[in-house]
Amino acid sequence: MAYRVAIVGATGNVGREMLQTLAERKFPVSDAVALASARSIGREVSFGEDDILKVQDLATFDFKGIDLVLSSPGAKISAEFAPRAARAGAVVIDNTSHWRMDPDVPLVVPEVNPNALAGFGKKNIIANPNCSTIQMVVALKPLHDAAKIKRVVVSTYQSVSGKGKEAMDELFTQTRGIYVNDAMVQEHFTKQIAFNVIPHIDNFMDDGSTKEEWKMVVETKKILDPSIKVHATCVRVPVFIGHAESVNVEFERQLTADEARELLREAPGVSVVDHRVDGGYVTPAEAAGEDSVFVSRLREDPTIENGLAFWCVSDNLRKGAALNAVQIAEALVGRPEFKKAKKAA
Repeated sequence: MAYRVAIVGATGNVGREMLQTLAERKFPVSDAVALASARSIGREVSFGEDDILKVQDLATFDFKGIDLVLSSPGAKISAEFAPRAARAGAVVIDNTSHWRMDPDVPLVVPEVNPNALAGFGKKNIIANPNCSTIQMVVALKPLHDAAKIKRVVVSTYQSVSGKGKEAMDELFTQTRGIYVNDAMVQEHFTKQIAFNVIPHIDNFMDDGSTKEEWKMVVETKKILDPSIKVHATCVRVPVFIGHAESVNVEFERQLTADEARELLREAPGVSVVDHRVDGGYVTPAEAAGEDSVFVSRLREDPTIENGLAFWCVSDNLRKGAALNAVQIAEALVGRPEFKKAKKAA
C-alpha cells in the first residue's frame, strides 16, 4: 500500500532532509505534497532524484485524503495546523517542541520505545523528540535494559544547523569575516559563534537551566524511564552539521566498559567506533550524512559507584530529526491500529 504524504516546512533544513530520506528509504509514497508559509509558494524542492515538488501554502491547504504529515515548521505553527490536519484524518509526525510533553501524544524513538505508537489515535499526532535527546536515548537504551540507569550527566556540543539555515549562514559569514577583517555580524546568536562556543541554547528558565537542557531531562524520562535523573549542559559550537555529547552514566549495578561495548555493538541504530589510538573515535565531520548514532571513548568512571562515560555523535538533521520521523512513519504503517484506521476512513 502507498500513502499520500505531506511535508510541512518543506523548504527548511529538516523538511528537505525529510524529502530526501523518504526517497532514499523508498517509503511507499503515492503522492507527495510540499507545504510551507505563503512566502515560499511556488518554490521548488527535490523529492528523490527525479521529482520536483512546487511548494503550496500551508495556511490554505486541505488535508482531506492525506495519510501522513511529516512536520517541521516551528512550534507555534505546529500548534495551529497539526490539529487541523489530524481532524482531516491525517496522522501528524511532528518535529517541533510543541506536542512532545502532551500526555496524549506519543514521544517516539523507534529503537527505544516503539510500543508508544499504540497511543497515536488519541490526537492523531506523534511527536519527534529533540535532536540531542534522540541520539542520547538510542545509546542509553541497551545499557539501561542491562543495568538500569540511575543518573545521567550530559554535556552537548551542538551544531548550528540545529538553529536553522540562517544560523548556518551566520557561522559562514562570521568565519569569512574574521579572515577578511569584515565587521562582525551577529543576528541569530547571543555571542559570536565563529571560533567560539556558546553555553546557551533556547530560553533561560527560572532555575538557571535553558529550555534545551530541560527538554533533555523531561524527554528522556518520558521516552526511557521516569525514574532516571538527568542533568544537562547544552552548548552551541561552530560546526555546521552534527551534534556531539559527553555522557556520564551511573547504574544500579556494575557494567564494565567491555560489557557496554558489546551491548552497544548489538543495539539497533548504534555504531561503535572505539579504538584507543589517535583518531579512533567519531567526530561530527564523520557523522554528517550518516544514519547511525556513533559511540566512542567508552570507559569506566572510578569516581562513582557503577559509573561509565562515553562520547556520542550523530547527524542532527538525519537521526536527530528527519530520519527519526521517517522511521516513525515506517513503524506506524505496519501497526494494526493504523491499518484499521485507514480502512475505516
